[in-house]
Amino acid sequence: MLRNSLIGSLRQIKPILCSQSLRSLSNGANSGLTTIEVDDKSGIATLSMNLPPVNTLTLNLMHDLIDSINQIECNKSRGLILTSSNDKVFSAGLDLKELYKPDQERLKEFWTIFQDLWLALHLCGIPTAAAINGHAPAAGCIMATACEYRVMLPDFVIGVHATRFSFLVSKWMMLSYQSVLPRRIVERALNQGKLFSTQEALEVGLIDEVAGSKKEALAQCAAFIGTFDKANPIARTLTKRMCRDSDVTELLRDRAGDLRACVDYINTPLFQEGLSAHLEGLKEKK
Repeated sequence: MLRNSLIGSLRQIKPILCSQSLRSLSNGANSGLTTIEVDDKSGIATLSMNLPPVNTLTLNLMHDLIDSINQIECNKSRGLILTSSNDKVFSAGLDLKELYKPDQERLKEFWTIFQDLWLALHLCGIPTAAAINGHAPAAGCIMATACEYRVMLPDFVIGVHATRFSFLVSKWMMLSYQSVLPRRIVERALNQGKLFSTQEALEVGLIDEVAGSKKEALAQCAAFIGTFDKANPIARTLTKRMCRDSDVTELLRDRAGDLRACVDYINTPLFQEGLSAHLEGLKEKK
């Protein structure tokens, strides 16, 4: 049934059927918050987050990331490498200020865009890899797990430490994490609010390789993308989406329900008090 459904919706795979030329991105595209650079020889696009100081996922950055992912797909790039222009932080995760004493309508928009970003990256039709050249906590980690391959530099951390500031992750976020790591490791790590060092992440399988520099990480990501050269791109995309169907079903069947549950929880005293303490702690570290 799933295969028939995917084949039946073939015409809806817009990025693969786009007629735009790769040339429009070949010299790079820059929105300010994101930068796209396409290698003329390999046809692989590098998408860099560029929001100082730590690539916090604000509404604007998430909008730009989604637009950039769509641009790269529609221009028939051979693959997408997600990375950061910051040499210390891949992404610090969601903009927590949006969750503290939030405006309710803006909070709904914020969470919906985060859902959209994960879906855009998780279901991206072309091969994806993350060159993790800095710390990748919380939603930074979730973005990395949405990619098909992860290369990380030494001496950084990655993981979902939501319980440290009283946040309860949505089930689809847990499943994204669990698509990379065994369930027992995910359960323990989420409950502990664990951040894995680069070496620990390699040992448990959260990342695939370690690189000595960003240049090496990009090259290793490009080499991974090159392993799909002999695969028919449409068949590869349909297969990828079939493999990932169970990961996205939880969200797609009731996005409104996930939104309601998230908004309700964020408004609880438990979360607001925990987040307040966490934000105060961050101020003291500066």
